[in-house]
Amino acid sequence: MLTVNRRDALVHTAAGAVAAATLSVAPTPAKAAANDRISVCVIGVRGRGRGLGTDFAGRPEAQVTHICDVNEPLLGGYAKQISDVQKSEPKAVTDLRRVLDDKSVDAIVVATPDHWHALATIWGCQAGKHVYVEKPISHNPFEGQQMVAAARKYNRVVQVGTQSRSVPHYLEAMELLRAGKLGKLHMAKAWNSQLRRRVPEVPDSPVPTGLDWDIWQGPAPERPFNANRYTYGWRWMWDYGTGDMGNDGVHDLDIARWGLGVDYPTEVHAMADKLHFAGDIQETPDTQIVTFRFPKQQAILVYEQRLWSNYVQEGFENGVAFYGTEGYMVIGRRGWRVVGRKNEVLFDKQVAFSDIPHIENFLSCIKSGSTPQCDIAEGHRSTLLAHLGNLSYRVGRTLNFDAENLAITGDAEATALMKRSGRGAFQIPDKV
Repeated sequence: MLTVNRRDALVHTAAGAVAAATLSVAPTPAKAAANDRISVCVIGVRGRGRGLGTDFAGRPEAQVTHICDVNEPLLGGYAKQISDVQKSEPKAVTDLRRVLDDKSVDAIVVATPDHWHALATIWGCQAGKHVYVEKPISHNPFEGQQMVAAARKYNRVVQVGTQSRSVPHYLEAMELLRAGKLGKLHMAKAWNSQLRRRVPEVPDSPVPTGLDWDIWQGPAPERPFNANRYTYGWRWMWDYGTGDMGNDGVHDLDIARWGLGVDYPTEVHAMADKLHFAGDIQETPDTQIVTFRFPKQQAILVYEQRLWSNYVQEGFENGVAFYGTEGYMVIGRRGWRVVGRKNEVLFDKQVAFSDIPHIENFLSCIKSGSTPQCDIAEGHRSTLLAHLGNLSYRVGRTLNFDAENLAITGDAEATALMKRSGRGAFQIPDKV
């Protein structure tokens, strides 16, 4: 029987309010002495990298000493952005290999396009750097396995940028699930319901001045420069991205897998299509329903995606619902609620969300040697769900997965898509 009562709800609400207030109004502490700080390089200064750089620069235990991007004209403005926060200007570099050669750098933050996440992380571990890597951790399953192997071999802290793992209300929700407050969990549903912009076709063009196009392509196949390949469009092309299931959806898949307490599925089935973006160059689907079966835990995980929705689902653009025998929970970045028997709402609260606890956890683990909240092995398991969902769509059939050997069984076509070796100087190593 569901035992979360109204008194519990008040306690939860009060605790959540305190956590929310802490996240939203806590001032940035004064900087520690330089020799007490972790030296950080942010790799990739567009998009996600801009916010991460500011966040790391604002931590008293860190100093952004280097920034790196293949597009040199971007570095000056970004260096000033960092300097405005930490009152010291980082060194600008265009080739991450020069950063890895610099023994003064303790950690790297990988905020590149997806196809670079694995190689940057592996190289970073080999160079003795700790790594904060954005999701999805990898472009394909083989890369993820090699990232885990590198982190273990070189004993590096590798934190995956699924920030919800460190946020108070998610931790509180997981404690409630683990305590059996919803009874036996048999299903979770994760969704990504939002409106994405189109990627129109544009002609190839000369490489812009200051951009190292060879390094940008890295382990991906060599192609001519194209403005929509370099900018927003790369995320929706199989050479570089994993679609929105790997981009935004992996956050929700991670939370769903975390709550269900599952690792690897035995069966994956995707029904997906490109329904709304007809006529543009997007290769990945805009509409997906993927089911994952976990017979050992008697559980099923369902993922839903709609990239043409100008509305939200269950109150959340991205969210997860957990269904138990005694009630259900719906949770998103800005709130969560629990519903019991006869649809009685036991509590429903709004919360604040911040990336800072996840960054602080990473920095703390570097100093203590502890395992981070989303260690690379956890990030690999969750990213693998996105890869398997995409592979099922691409081959057009259900996949059977051998969890013990981490392999697709009985499907040579899908197995071939589990790996790519890389290109030229940018090879994903078979031995790390």
